[in-house]
Order: sequence, then structure tokens, then C-alpha cells
Amino acid sequence: MATQYELGPQRSQGLVDILDRILDKGLVVAGDIKINLANVELLTIRIRLMVCSIDKAEEIGMNWWRTDPYYGQPELAPADLTQINERLAALQTKLDSLERRELEPRSTNVRESDDGG
Repeated sequence: MATQYELGPQRSQGLVDILDRILDKGLVVAGDIKINLANVELLTIRIRLMVCSIDKAEEIGMNWWRTDPYYGQPELAPADLTQINERLAALQTKLDSLERRELEPRSTNVRESDDGG
């Protein structure tokens, strides 16, 4: 006699518990793929997969995504920040100058014509 397996709240609760435990503790999967031809190694691929929460990863010292330009903003050196601030100040000065010039009344060299034409 076959038993019937029902999906229900017990099943999803178990999945949530497993996922919570994996994210809390972490899960590591590691493997190597090597391709050899006549005892000559042609290709080696090392695969490392770690599944955990961001908090757990930072706790164990893995925070590469903070400095990787593809995943976040790269950290700038103080010299870079100084150059950026100087350039920003120069641009702000130019902008202020242009705005002041725009607000000043313009003197025109056009002669006013007589009413008689």
C-alpha cells in the first residue's frame, strides 16, 4: 500500500528551518575540475561555493563585495578624494560666475533709433 505524501505547512516549515540554518551557519561546496591529455594538464577549474548570510560572511572576514567595482562602489584613496573635491570646488566657482553674469544687466551696443525712423 503506497503512502500519500502531502505538501502542506509542515513541508514549508521544514524548508524554512533548513534555509535558516544554512544562512546562519553557512554551507560550503568545493570541487576541482581537471582536464588532462596524455598526462599533461590542460585546464584546471577550481570551484568554491559558499552560501551564507551577509552578516555571517562579514563575521568570518569575507567582504570582497565591498571593494569589488562590479558589486559596489570602490573605495577611493584620500588623494583621489582630494582631487575630486578640488575639481568640484573649481566647477562650483565657474557655475557661480556664470550665474552672476547671467543675472547682471546686459549693456547693449545697439543704438536706439529715433521715433521718426
